[in-house]
Amino acid sequence: AKRLNVESVTSHLPGAEMMVRREPLGVVGVATPWNFPCAMLTRKAAAALAAGCTVVAHPSSQTPLSALALAELAERAGIPAGVLNIVTGDPEPIVGRICADKRVRAVSFTGSTEIGRLIAERCAPTIKRLQLELGGHAPLIVFADADLDRAVSIAIDAKFATSGQDCLAANRIYVEQPVYAAFCDAFAKRVAALKVGNGLDAGTEIGPLMHDRAMAKAAEHVRDAVGRGARCLTGGEAHPAGPLFFAPTVLADVPDGAAIMREETFAPVAAVTAFDSEDEVVARANDTEYGLVAYVVTRDAGRVLRLGRALDYGMVAVNRVKITGAPIPFGGMKQSGLGREGSRHGIEAFTELKYLCLDAA
Repeated sequence: AKRLNVESVTSHLPGAEMMVRREPLGVVGVATPWNFPCAMLTRKAAAALAAGCTVVAHPSSQTPLSALALAELAERAGIPAGVLNIVTGDPEPIVGRICADKRVRAVSFTGSTEIGRLIAERCAPTIKRLQLELGGHAPLIVFADADLDRAVSIAIDAKFATSGQDCLAANRIYVEQPVYAAFCDAFAKRVAALKVGNGLDAGTEIGPLMHDRAMAKAAEHVRDAVGRGARCLTGGEAHPAGPLFFAPTVLADVPDGAAIMREETFAPVAAVTAFDSEDEVVARANDTEYGLVAYVVTRDAGRVLRLGRALDYGMVAVNRVKITGAPIPFGGMKQSGLGREGSRHGIEAFTELKYLCLDAA
């Protein structure tokens, strides 16, 4: 673990020496989702443990075994009993108890904005520190000056990684009018060629969705968009690979009022729409309660700086998709969450500032 440095303060009182240090907050409650079950737990628990806190973690009841395996590895590595604790089962009583118990001083949760609101309500009576990584609804903005092949590749990676089951997935793809038709054509051809199948088979690019509800939501988003005038360029229905496979889908001319333009899809369904001006697309991209990540594809350096400021998102990716990692502060604005994970900001979330004023006279 990296050290948490003591901060000195230039004294404003005669004969006094001042310092500020960070101390462990205490017991940290953690609740993680089913996607990325190892990464979600380690990113939270590592920071809390490094700060000197103990952890009580509840993994998703749909993917509990990864957390139990990590607990076993922690035990083998020498982490003392009672420092990293995994509690599996029904989330309602477990997470409810974590939120209500006054001994728990912080709760770190990754999941939907709806559940995040409930957790915040339940933690309010005991004034817990909250670290919430909630929903996303990422826009991907392609300008006419972009390299078209590169823009299509970026859109493929941003939308279809993990079959779209990712809070960072591009949900709304805005393409500037002069290249809109060419982008839609090239994008649909690439998406139609994606290999669907068992994730353990070589070459597979699109795997199954998590459960029946995900399949139903994907189908409903397609039906709603087409019913509002969108064109389905490829896919749009279940795939013959199995009951939880949805065909990679591209919807064009999707109106802003469609459900897929307002809600996370968590499926391999891409919604594409055209725009005419920079100001217009910024306003449309920001017109959401979410603010996790936005993607921009352009070769205009001035535009990069303007959009970096104008987009109301905690993270902005320019001409690339992969932006996450341990050194960066992961998190969003608005109702995409509170606080950050990773970097020094992620560990500071599990500490309390203590100010010492010493008489040195």
